[in-house]
Amino acid sequence: MILMRCLSVSQPYADLIVSGKKTIELRAWNTKFRGEFLVHAPLKVDANACRVLGINAANLRKGAIIGKAEIWGVKKYRTIKELREDQDGHLAGKGYLDHRYGFLLRNPKSLEVPIPYKGALGFFEVKLKSKMRFRNNEATNRHP
Repeated sequence: MILMRCLSVSQPYADLIVSGKKTIELRAWNTKFRGEFLVHAPLKVDANACRVLGINAANLRKGAIIGKAEIWGVKKYRTIKELREDQDGHLAGKGYLDHRYGFLLRNPKSLEVPIPYKGALGFFEVKLKSKMRFRNNEATNRHP
């Protein structure tokens, strides 16, 4: 039995995290948690973000755990200017400018086969019966 923390992240951001293209996850709340967590892609897709980022929503995995990443730190944003300076890391649009915490991510991996799962708010515990198989990820992160 494998027990891990998991975080639901709306699409397309969940795929961008596990592919290594998104290295900061914005949240309105802080966390003391550091370490590896599973990334869950809920059924909801941010259609506007897909349009802005040029991503076809039909190709996104939904309603499943799709990979994992590691939180190595949290950055507190005090101004909109600071948030905008990190745009290349969080990739978020104007709708996320009220999110004052950036979870700093590294070591992303995508699951070979997504695991259907119902998400929850915040971090939640996931019990899995079998070992997960992850793809090797060639992405490089800007953060140590």
